[in-house]
Amino acid sequence: MTPFAKAILTWYDAYGRKSLPWQKNKTAYSVWLSEIMLQQTQVATVIPYYERFLNRFPTVTDLANAEQDEVLHLWTGLGYYARARNLHKAAKEVAEKYQGEFPKDLESMNALPGIGRSTAAAVLSSVYKLPHAILDGNVKRTLARSFAVSGWPGQKKVENKLWEYAEQHTPNTDVDKYNQAMMDMGAMICTRSKPKCTLCPVSTMCESNKNGNQLDYPGKKPKKEKPVKETWFALLYHDNHIWLEQRPQSGIWGGLFCFPQKEDQELATELNKRSITESTIDEEKTLIAFRHTFSHYHLDITPVLFKLSKQPDMVMEGTKGLWYNLSQPEEIGLAAPVKQLIESLPFEIN
Repeated sequence: MTPFAKAILTWYDAYGRKSLPWQKNKTAYSVWLSEIMLQQTQVATVIPYYERFLNRFPTVTDLANAEQDEVLHLWTGLGYYARARNLHKAAKEVAEKYQGEFPKDLESMNALPGIGRSTAAAVLSSVYKLPHAILDGNVKRTLARSFAVSGWPGQKKVENKLWEYAEQHTPNTDVDKYNQAMMDMGAMICTRSKPKCTLCPVSTMCESNKNGNQLDYPGKKPKKEKPVKETWFALLYHDNHIWLEQRPQSGIWGGLFCFPQKEDQELATELNKRSITESTIDEEKTLIAFRHTFSHYHLDITPVLFKLSKQPDMVMEGTKGLWYNLSQPEEIGLAAPVKQLIESLPFEIN
């Protein structure tokens, strides 16, 4: 075991997190679920979602047997919805291909939808104590500073160098504790903007601490100005119901329910497709526009509320839609701005 690993483990025994919900009664399913939720999301945000999911789907087979709409509904608000779709696909694969038992080899685990090398290693090391290195965002930051690895970790050569250090220092014993300790280090000590170097167990070994340039590591992603796109939402309302349509599985908000939308202000064509004409519209009201930001662009949304005199049939070929009951909401996955608008509707309608 390297001096670096020994120091990290000693620190973990004294200060590491040991009472997170997924650390109790650990199973491959519960750890995998937590790891997927923790991708790009903080622990405090994840905990209530994790507990709801585990309560509703106690086993991977329960999750596999669920409808995707229900999975997306429980995920609503957690963001990065491709994670939820892949979670459901992976559960089905585990249930069907592996009879409800997660594989214990890295290659098979890594091949499951939405998992990847680091997540696969985190599950196998945590549950089965197999000596596999991990490299999530917290670990990348800690290693980049400790060993002065220059460059943005999104670049392959930088990531490969970090993997080398991760593998070099991951011990064969206590690997479950070590990997958790490395995640805790990044979350508690080697934080993004204000690292607590005086409390760090490896500060005397840390290259960036010696040089006083901790914030230079890891390197920043080359900045690109986010483009701005525009869209208009048609909020079709009648008798305390609002019309929603399920989006295609691929693309933004894949599989989630959304309002009919158009990339320009001419919503009339979208309404005509749904058998809505001027004679069926009692009132039209443009609501306050707002911005929704994705990882790669900004989307400026202008919602337009249409109060209808009657509820049209709304049959559109290839589209799954429903009249969403505002008093008794269905359990379906909603795009974040749709959820936001639905919550504000009572104030706009009255």
